[in-house]
Amino acid sequence: MRFEVSEQEIKQANIPHEIFLTNLIGNHILMAVAAGGIAGSFPWVMAVIPIISFAMLGYTLWRAKRSLSQDPWYVMCHWQICARRSRIFIGMLLLMLCVMALGWVGHVYGGMMKEAVIALVGGMGILPVMGTVLVLIIIESDSLYHANQAKLPNWVVIRFPNPDARVVQQQPPSAVTG
Repeated sequence: MRFEVSEQEIKQANIPHEIFLTNLIGNHILMAVAAGGIAGSFPWVMAVIPIISFAMLGYTLWRAKRSLSQDPWYVMCHWQICARRSRIFIGMLLLMLCVMALGWVGHVYGGMMKEAVIALVGGMGILPVMGTVLVLIIIESDSLYHANQAKLPNWVVIRFPNPDARVVQQQPPSAVTG
């Protein structure tokens, strides 16, 4: 649905999507490539990426909770959209960390070869996270566009109703946007 909102609210609604996209593109793609270049001589540099990511995701969740009581309705809804996706991404990062921990335990205590651990961590840990990053980049880019168009997905309008919101354009009931 498209709503009648001010330019200021549109600018504020862009912020959560920009933060999330900065985390996905700047941190998980660009920073991962840069850190991967020096990881051969300093492997712990790769730990910076999830630390930055968890900090940005934590901020998004904290700010989304805060927006429930302080932001205009349209801005609050966009923070809730990003919070929902942040929880999904946190789940994927935790899955990756669990797989890495299992790989370490398997190598140290189970006698797994280093190559088997790398295959385990890469295939069951890093690959699903990178796939999720790519899907979330596409979805968040679409949400950023919708924020600029004063649009909200139907599920947000249903979950956070606002009887005072002025609808400019109604979406058909079958239209599903995330």
